[in-house]
Amino acid sequence: MLRRLPEFLIYAILCGFLLWISAFTAYPATPTFSGEIAPILYQNCAGCHRPGQVAPFPLLTYHDAAKRANLIASVTAKRYMPPWKAEPGYGHFQDERRLTSAQIEAIAEWARNGAPEGDPRKKPAPPQFASGWQAGQPDAVFTTPQPFHIPADGRDVFQCFVIPLGFTADRYVKTVEFHPGNPRVVHHSLLFLDASGEARRLDAATPEAGYPCFGGPGIAISGALGGWAPGATPRPLPDGVAHAVRKGTDLVIQIHYHPSGKPEADQSSVGLTFGDAPRQGLTGMVAGTRQIDLAPGARNQLVTDWISVPEDVDLIGITPHAHLLCTEMKVDAQLPGGRTEPLIWIKDWDFNWQGQYRYAEPVHLPKGTRIVMRYVYDNSEANPRNPSNPPKRVTFGEQTTDEMALLFLQVVLPRPEDVPRFRREFILSRLDQFRREGGKPAGLNRRSLRIINAP
Repeated sequence: MLRRLPEFLIYAILCGFLLWISAFTAYPATPTFSGEIAPILYQNCAGCHRPGQVAPFPLLTYHDAAKRANLIASVTAKRYMPPWKAEPGYGHFQDERRLTSAQIEAIAEWARNGAPEGDPRKKPAPPQFASGWQAGQPDAVFTTPQPFHIPADGRDVFQCFVIPLGFTADRYVKTVEFHPGNPRVVHHSLLFLDASGEARRLDAATPEAGYPCFGGPGIAISGALGGWAPGATPRPLPDGVAHAVRKGTDLVIQIHYHPSGKPEADQSSVGLTFGDAPRQGLTGMVAGTRQIDLAPGARNQLVTDWISVPEDVDLIGITPHAHLLCTEMKVDAQLPGGRTEPLIWIKDWDFNWQGQYRYAEPVHLPKGTRIVMRYVYDNSEANPRNPSNPPKRVTFGEQTTDEMALLFLQVVLPRPEDVPRFRREFILSRLDQFRREGGKPAGLNRRSLRIINAP
C-alpha cells in the first residue's frame, strides 16, 4: 500500500489541475446575452433600438437580440453600427459610441455559438429613458409652425423650418435640446440662426411647411446652435461660454426624415436654456472650397483646403460636411512649432450619419496654426451612394447631385469683445490667401464684407 499511495496522489492532483484549467478557459469562450452581450447593447444601441425610435427594431430583450444575432455580429464587425464615424486616436470626443475590439469579438463569438441566453437572473435591467426634456425643463420652447407630412416610402427628405424667436433683446443660450416630434422618422437635425430674413423668404415661396434644403439651409447663416442625432446627450456649453443670439434673429431647423413604410407626420421642438452674459467669446471658423470638379468615373479624387488661426483659441467642436460622393475626411492642425495635432479622421464618410463632434477637452491652437483638410471623393459606378447612373461631372452646389467640401470649427476666445476682431482677422487672412493662391474659398459672402466693415 505504501508504494502505491504516491501514484494515487499524483493521479488525483493531475485530475484536479485539469478540472481547474477547464473552469478558467471555458467561460470566456461562450459569451451569453445575460452576462456579456446585454450590457454592450444597453450602453451603445438601446438609445435608438427601442420602441418608438428611428431604428427599425428594438434590442431590449433576449428574444429581440437572439433572432438578429448574425446581423448584429455582421454590422458591428464592419463598424457600421453603432454609427460612430470618428477614428480612435484622432480627437477624443464627448458621447463616443465606439465598440472596443473585445466587445466586437464577444458579439461575434456569441452569434457563432447559437446566441445563448445564459442565466436571466444575471442580466442587467434595461436602461430607462426620459420621456421629456433630458436636460430639464428649458426656459423657452420653439415648435415648428405646423405638422410636416412624410411619405411612406421613397427617398429621404431634408426640410428646413423657420421659427421667429421673437427676442426683443440679445439673449445668451447655454443649453440647446432638440426634441423630435416623431422619432420614428426624424433621423437628425441641424440648428442655424438667420438674422437676414433670407430663410423667411424661402419659406414663403413654398406651399408646405418650411422649404426643401438638402445640402444646407441655402442662406448665409448668422450663427449655429448645434444639432441632434439619436442617442445624443444635450450638454451645456463650458463655464463662461454661451451662444449670443441677437434680437430679431430667426431659428432655422434642418431636419432629415427617413420614411418608415407608412405615412407619417412630424412637429418637432427645440428647447433653449438661457444664462448670463458670457465671460469668454464663442465664434467659429469655416474651411472649405467651392473649387470642386469631380470627373465622372474617377475614384480617389482629392479636395484640399487650409486655414490659418489668427489668434490663440481653444477648439471645442468640429463639424466636417460633404454630400454623397465623399468617402473619407481627414483634418489635422499643424502647430507653429512643427508638431501635428490630429483633429478628426473619418474613413467611411456617410452623409446619412453626419455629426457635430464636441471635444471631451478643449484643444488649444496657438496663433499661426494651420488647419489642413483632405477630403476624398468617389464619382465612379462602384460607389453605391452615387446619385447619378451613369456618373456625371459634379461641381460645388446645394443639390443632391452636387458636392461640398466644408469644415466648421467652434472656438473659444478669452473675452467676448475679442470676437469681432477675431472674425475680421480671419476673413482678411482668407482673402489674402485667395489673392496669393487663387481658388474659390467657401464661407466668403456678403456677410463677410459686413463683418470686415463693422466697427
